[in-house]
Amino acid sequence: MKLIYAIRHFFERNGFYVSSRLADRLGIRAKNVRLFFIYLSFATAGLGFAVYLVLAFWLRLKDLVYTKRTSVFDL
Repeated sequence: MKLIYAIRHFFERNGFYVSSRLADRLGIRAKNVRLFFIYLSFATAGLGFAVYLVLAFWLRLKDLVYTKRTSVFDL
């Protein structure tokens, strides 16, 4: 049981916040987005997890490309 809590803590601490960012974008709760990914992974034998990783990679790249600039001279 301790191993399960350690794995859960690892994913909560090092998560990519895909669910919460997608939920903010769609205007729904993050809990519903997480449930969607869980159901999708059960229904498609792991495809939901692959979609989650693709979204995490895409959001990470978007964060690296689109940084907020404070002024015009930061270009």
